[in-house]
This record gives sequence, structure tokens and C-alpha cells, in this order.
Amino acid sequence: MSQTIDNAAPPSAAEQPDRPEAPPIAWRPVAVVAGVLTLALLLTSGRYGYFGDELYFLSAGKHPDWGYIDQPPLLPLLAHAMDALAPGNLVVLRLPATLLTGTGVVLCALIARELGGQRRAQLLSAGAFAVSPIVVVFGHLLITPTLDVFFWTLISWLLVRWIRLRDDRLLLWLGVVAAAALQDKYLVGVFLLALVGAVAVAGPRSLLARPALWAAAAIAVLVTAPSLVWQAQHGWPQAEMTDAIAAEDDSLFGGRVLFLPLALILSGFPLVLLMCAGLWRLLRMEALRAYRFLGWAAVAVTAFFLLTDGRAYYVAGLFPMLWAVGAVSLQHRPAARGWRWGFGIPAFVICAAVAVAGLPVYPVSAVGRTPQGANFSITETIGWPQLAATVAKAYHALPADQEHNAVIVTDTFWAAGALDRYGPGDGLPQAYSPQRGAWYFGAPPDGSGAVLYVGGDEAKLREEFGSVRQVATIDDGVDVNNADQGKAVWLCEGLHTPWSKLWPGLRTVA
Repeated sequence: MSQTIDNAAPPSAAEQPDRPEAPPIAWRPVAVVAGVLTLALLLTSGRYGYFGDELYFLSAGKHPDWGYIDQPPLLPLLAHAMDALAPGNLVVLRLPATLLTGTGVVLCALIARELGGQRRAQLLSAGAFAVSPIVVVFGHLLITPTLDVFFWTLISWLLVRWIRLRDDRLLLWLGVVAAAALQDKYLVGVFLLALVGAVAVAGPRSLLARPALWAAAAIAVLVTAPSLVWQAQHGWPQAEMTDAIAAEDDSLFGGRVLFLPLALILSGFPLVLLMCAGLWRLLRMEALRAYRFLGWAAVAVTAFFLLTDGRAYYVAGLFPMLWAVGAVSLQHRPAARGWRWGFGIPAFVICAAVAVAGLPVYPVSAVGRTPQGANFSITETIGWPQLAATVAKAYHALPADQEHNAVIVTDTFWAAGALDRYGPGDGLPQAYSPQRGAWYFGAPPDGSGAVLYVGGDEAKLREEFGSVRQVATIDDGVDVNNADQGKAVWLCEGLHTPWSKLWPGLRTVA
């Protein structure tokens, strides 16, 4: 860094020094890196099928509201809009994720540039973003973490650019971006509060006195208010989701014990050194003193999600900023050349290989026999049409009078989304589910007849129905062991309690 910006209030306009110049932007190599990643995502967007969350977002988009149990309204509305443009087209559905991820490469390089990073540092930052396994996996899917990474990276860039230029228009844009990010997931609120607290402690405190910052905060609050009102009116179900996720992660991922190891692995294990170097330099280098608040904010956010049993990928939005700082800190060190050839290039090759393995590159028939068979983001995109076909076969096998009045209920909101997507083509009626957001979409009508229940616990079903028998088994046909493989389809008759009275007690967020 050639410039050091202190924490004092800025001088008057007459005394304002020239704005420090940033290095030239390495557009060509950074654009090549962004283009390669974008092309890879485009080429694989249409392979396999929908991820479970994508199916849910498509269903939720048909029930527009100010909020949902598990997130604000942005993703359902975006998914619905993309599907309206090209119904059933996975490439179009995922186009926003693809483009935002490609743009994230450029933003990561621009953060390095604002910090004084020359061409090498910019390219290193862009490359880290492009080969990080978690970035690539998220970039393949239209899910909330994909947008989270983009928004957090954009917020980081706006802040480091403001530090250099002191242009308050950037703060107003920060408010717009924060408002959009809060419509994707409330997690960014933790990052924003951590940033404010870190600025108050580490500076530059003059930022907190800027009217533009408080105007930005007002923008974010006003835009977020309707979804918060929805949460309040429905008893703050987001809090229930947080508790359910914590319990789920304790059983599946080791909870707090494995939080940090998993976060580092998701970054791309060889890139951990670059990320840790970035955090260390932020907290220790005098030349980066004006940006120290970013390091303390990263520490605070990580500590918050660790203590509250958050998921490891919740901190993924911090990675690009830390990679950029790490890249800048390396460019002036004598060991930089040795790092590049002795470790840097092999690290990037390893990360790129792991990232590619996170994309649907194998024939779908081979997934169960490859390492991808253990990849949650891959296995849960396989088997949805087969699930719908299995349910349709059982439904149409019912006697004509029984079929007319039968309803379909699934144990998960993903399966309900799959039947909402594929069921009409197989002649199926609307499917219902008591799980998470799908519960809010409505209960089966009173007076309906037999029930085809996909999944669920047989003992609990027998408590509610006079007759329960298995009529089918879900099989994806390619031996992929995902969440629905091997589930039973039950024919349930003789419901003891009307749905209108039973449905509230069936609601679950697990």
C-alpha cells in the first residue's frame, strides 16, 4: 500500500488532499477469468435437474407474499419471473446466479485494486474467487447463498472504495445494495451491524457522521419493513427456522465443533492460507489501518455464527474480501514469486479440480458410483421426475371415484415443489406439505377422500387414519442415495380429524 488513510475526520473541502490514485484495472486477464467461470456455469446449468430449494422457490413464487418462513421474498419472485420467461428451462432459471457469480470475480479483483493491488494481485483475487469450491457450487444453483456471496462482496467493494474516495454517493448505493441483500436473506444484517460496530471501535469514525450513511440505513430499513411486519404477524417463524437449523447441523455436521474447519474447507483448502493472510494483514498492517474495521467485522461475524450454531457457509460472503487483502499483501513481499510457482499455481489447480467436481460433469447414471454421490448439491438435483411419475402411477391406479376425491401430501417441502413442477404433466392434483414454507400455501380441503402420502412416519400416519398401506416406493432409477430415494408412498384412508383442524398441528420446520 502506498497510501495510508487515518481515522481522523476528513479536512474541509479547501484542505482536502488529492484522492489517492488506484492502480490500473487489469480488465483483460480478470475478464478472461470471469468469462471462463461464467461459461463453465452456463455449460452445466441445464444438466441433471432442479435442486430442492429451487423447486420450493418456484412454488413459493406462485404464492407471492411479503415474506416466508425461511427467507424474504426476493428468491421466490426472481425464480418465478425467470420461469415465466422460459418455463421449465434450467439454464434461464439459473442465469441470474451464473451472471452474478461471474460478476463476483470482477468485484473481488476490484477490491484488490482499491486496496492498491497491482495487476498480479487483481488476477490472484479474481482467480481465488473463480476456483473456490463453495463459490462454484453456489454459482451453479439459484439459491439464497449464491446471492449472499455476491451482495456481501459488493458491499465490501463499496466500502473500500469509499475509504479511498470519500464519495458519499457510494454510501447511498450501499443502502440500495443492503436493501436488496436483506430481501434475499436476513444474514447480511449480521454483517452490516458488525461493520458499524467495527467502525465505531477501529475507525474511520468519520464514516458514522456521514448523513449519506444514515440515509442508506433508512433505505435498507424501509425496504425491509414489510417482510419484518410479515414475520411479526406470523409469530417470527424465522426464529424457529434458526433453532431448527442449529439442531439439524448439530446432528449432521457436528455443530460448533466443526464450524470453523468446514468453513475453511468450503473456501478451498489451499486458499485458506490466502484468506488467513488477508485477515492477519487487515488486523496488523499499518498500511491497512483505514480498513482494519473489515477484519474486525469478519471476526465478529464468524464468532456470531459460531456461537449461534449457524451453518459454515454463512460466512462465505467474507471470503472474497479476505482473498483480495491477502493477494495485495503478497504483491510486495520478496517471497511472492516463490509463492506463485511453489504453492500458488498448484493451489489453484487443486481448487479448480475440486470446484469442477462440484459441478454436474458425470453422466447422471454414473453419479452414484463417483465421489459426486456424496455431494449434497448434486444428489438432490436427481430423481424429481421419477418421484412424480411414481406418485402419478399410484394415483391413477386408484378406483375412478376414489381418484377424483384423493389428495396428495408430502413429508417435505422439496417433494411438494417437485410435484408442483412435474405433477400437472402427469395428471396430478395440487400437492400439499406441512413442512416449512409449504405449510403456509394451504391445507387439503375438508371432505377430501383418500390420501397419497409421500414419505412420513407410518406409526404417526396410523394415528390420524383408519387405514394405511404402502402402495409404491420412490426410486430414482440411477441408484443415487438422496433424501427421497427409497421413501414409501402410502395410501391413507379414514381420516379421523378434518384437515382444517388437523393441519395446524402438523406444521413443522424440521
